[in-house]
Amino acid sequence: MKLIIQIPCYNEAQTLPHTLQSLPRSIDGIDAIEVLIVDDGSHDGTAEVARRCGAHHLVRMSRHRGLAAAFRAGMDAALRLGADVIVNTDADNQYLAEDISRLVAPILAGSADLVIGDRGVATQPNFPPFKRKLQTLGSRVIAKASGLTVPDATSGFRALSRDAALHTIVLSDYSFTLESLIHAGAHKLAVVYVPIRTNPQTRPSRLMRSVWEYLLNSGVTILRSYTLYRPLRVFSLFGALIFLVGMGLAVRYLVFVMQGQGAGHIQSVILAAILLIVGFQVGLIGLLADLISFNRKILEEVLYRLRKLETQDAAPAGDGVEIPEVEQYGR
Repeated sequence: MKLIIQIPCYNEAQTLPHTLQSLPRSIDGIDAIEVLIVDDGSHDGTAEVARRCGAHHLVRMSRHRGLAAAFRAGMDAALRLGADVIVNTDADNQYLAEDISRLVAPILAGSADLVIGDRGVATQPNFPPFKRKLQTLGSRVIAKASGLTVPDATSGFRALSRDAALHTIVLSDYSFTLESLIHAGAHKLAVVYVPIRTNPQTRPSRLMRSVWEYLLNSGVTILRSYTLYRPLRVFSLFGALIFLVGMGLAVRYLVFVMQGQGAGHIQSVILAAILLIVGFQVGLIGLLADLISFNRKILEEVLYRLRKLETQDAAPAGDGVEIPEVEQYGR
């Protein structure tokens, strides 16, 4: 049983040594633990620090492409390297490395496909009050969108079984945390949250440069992901709302007609007709999108089988194995 700990990095030369030093060397039920560094276009010597500090594998991206792209590259590389379990953690040492054993335990027991570390965001003392409320609200929204119990939606400290990793598809360019939860809910994966501890913050978040940027990007990711997996529900809702407004205007006009005042409300008839037609068309678009989603499910199954075939002859364990640059096999 091989565990690969992947760490996406962007200019983490200062924090990476301590993060690597704190990683566990052995875990009950795990035969081999290897570390995979994904250098997301760093220009501060992160890759050289990773080599010097004993990382087993390195994926070097030619330019900075963001956390989601680095996560995808790391997952692909870990699968090619024969990982049975993949743990994703941050390079800034936010998460306590000792808790990795807590993450992998449900997977080793066969009770989970995806295990996520719960930081207890509602009572997290390292978060300011506004951030705690924002994280709590976001977790509730994701819980509704995914159909899962989600106490901590944005935690990047997570473990995946090999099969779950093969199924995982991340299309966002911003972050993988929210989209992967909606994906897991849509595919009925067994998702488990375990309580974890965190270390004091070493630097400000690079993903959340401002609250409004974070809200915008997260909102777009949630809406896009939810629509991708449940298009009929989304388009039917919007279509029904537009149709009902049009129907209301039509009824309003009929009331005026019965009162002998219909001549002055022709605009209501025109607007009602437009809204009724648009609402009906949006509903038809939802039906078409739902049919397309069945084709997407078939494509996802084909992709899963293709990944499985590509990674079944995995690279043997050993120090110094370096995956080719992500541009050779990434998106």
